Amino acid sequence: MQFRKDINGLRAIAVIAVVLFHFNSSWMSGGFAGVDVFFVISGFLMTGIIFRGIEQDNFSILKFYVARANRIIPALAALCFVLLAFGLLYLPPLDNEALGKHVGSSMGFLSNIIYWRESGYFDASSHEKWLLHTWSLSAEWQFYIIYPLALVAMRRFMSVKAMKVALLLGTALGFAFCAFATSKWPDPAYYLLPTRAWEMMIGGVAYLYPITLKEERKRFLEWFGLALIIGSYFLISKNTPWPGHLAIFPVLGSFLVIQAQRNDSLITSNVIFQKLGTWSYSIYLWHWPLVVAIFYFSLNEMFIYLGIALSVLFGFLSNKYIEKIKFRNDFKSFKTYFKCKPLYMVLVIGFVGLVTFKENGFIKLAPVEYQSLILNVKPSPYRDKCHIKQYQNPADACEYFTGDISWATFGDSHSIELAYALAMKLKHDGVGLKHFSFSGCRPSYNEDESFSQCAKWYNETVTYILDDKNIRNVVFNHRFTSTLLGGNPANYPLHDNSVLTNEVTRIVKHIDELITLLASHKDNVYVFYPIPELPRNVSLLIGRAFRNKSNTHDIPGTDVAWYEERNKFIINHFDNANYPKNVHLLKPQDVFCDIRSCYAVKDGIPLYFDDDHPSILGAQKLVELIK
Repeated sequence: MQFRKDINGLRAIAVIAVVLFHFNSSWMSGGFAGVDVFFVISGFLMTGIIFRGIEQDNFSILKFYVARANRIIPALAALCFVLLAFGLLYLPPLDNEALGKHVGSSMGFLSNIIYWRESGYFDASSHEKWLLHTWSLSAEWQFYIIYPLALVAMRRFMSVKAMKVALLLGTALGFAFCAFATSKWPDPAYYLLPTRAWEMMIGGVAYLYPITLKEERKRFLEWFGLALIIGSYFLISKNTPWPGHLAIFPVLGSFLVIQAQRNDSLITSNVIFQKLGTWSYSIYLWHWPLVVAIFYFSLNEMFIYLGIALSVLFGFLSNKYIEKIKFRNDFKSFKTYFKCKPLYMVLVIGFVGLVTFKENGFIKLAPVEYQSLILNVKPSPYRDKCHIKQYQNPADACEYFTGDISWATFGDSHSIELAYALAMKLKHDGVGLKHFSFSGCRPSYNEDESFSQCAKWYNETVTYILDDKNIRNVVFNHRFTSTLLGGNPANYPLHDNSVLTNEVTRIVKHIDELITLLASHKDNVYVFYPIPELPRNVSLLIGRAFRNKSNTHDIPGTDVAWYEERNKFIINHFDNANYPKNVHLLKPQDVFCDIRSCYAVKDGIPLYFDDDHPSILGAQKLVELIK
């Protein structure tokens, strides 16, 4: 295939968007759609390779895999090697442990599955995951494995013409499934191949159904395609369900630019875009760890510009000295394919990553005092089993432990450790507890159930609790400020609490109605004020305290003034609420803070397991407030 300058320039347009979005999302709110552009390009190129081989009857699946490995693995392995060395030298063991896990999953091209299981792409904790961006490489590699197998199998039963029609129909069905799945299962839809495959397949459609146009119409097609792509970069945001039906805009835009075939276009073929397009894969690899480093080490905004410059520099160096290495691509027998060098990069780097994970980030090398602290930075052992991320019938919620189930905990992820700690306390009296929690689910009582799975679950859970006569006590807890006013990372931790939208007012009204309703049916309702949030992960604060040789028995997390200002709206609301007498308002501030500071570690006890969720020991402190 002739080198396509337009496609190389399109790579530049994609990587620029992704880099700008990640370094500062306010610059380009939908820049993450650049990944969708990459997927279309990849599908076009891979379909070309496969169909040319099939039509010439000389396509080799193993040779195809080796070529992809030679292209993708070396630069990724180099990045992972550098990060492993960096983690061993500079990261606290728990963070190094997580890095090891992510290196292993990235080298095994399973990281999209791991990140889906851990959290959403736009969660605050995403900025502590050094290899989060490799989810797209994993999805792409999974496509590379399945796609040629499917096409070769299809060729045995149908003509090339029929295969082209099947691919076209499959793309349409894939888009329909993507639109449906994004609304029903948003997190898996973002990360997993079934909802992303159509974006690569439409690139294949562009290859199989080229359009022949006059130059003037080609120019119009290119401009229209670029308008769709760039428009999506600015008109969508992280609040847009993605990929979903709106992904058609950057995907269709990429399809049109490829179909325009304007190799002499000033936009895509200029020297700057050609260089950036050539370096785009390595720029993509290196930019995200630099984004994480700025966040992780609390560097000021000036480092954003340095980070962008370093992304380009490292991308150039990686492309020149790693990507351009010519690895052997053609082997004479199946056994000789085991001489493929990138295969051993996967095995060695992946193995080191998994050892790092299994050895808890080599925590045994740390001081004993540090180990005793960090080993208590634990979430509930039932977090993965009992906390849901999509709709589940409330009747199937977890019960702790045996005995009379007369208590319920209800809320978002901030109620998980509370449920476990309270259940452990109640267990001694032969009393049990039912645990209801939905990840990131805001208080949605009385909201239209068609709005989301969250609203459906919320309303059904309220009904279930009210109808269960055995449940006499309810503990209600949410991350209220973040739920109502947003994470607001640009201004974190402060919010303009005076600006209240109609939506916030409505949600607060529903919270009050829910608390009052529960109180009218149950003996006691316990409502927690916001749990203080930390500016950084607790393990990082502990590591910093040890490095600075400061007091590790009590490690401040934030100022009380900081906490009160951030949560001013909900604190004032609860302070002035006129709830029934059997509603008990509980203040985490009473056990997590003193007059001046709210602590990450207090009296030698880590109160959190990340930057906002209480640890088991922290939750035990909170449970002491329940009388």
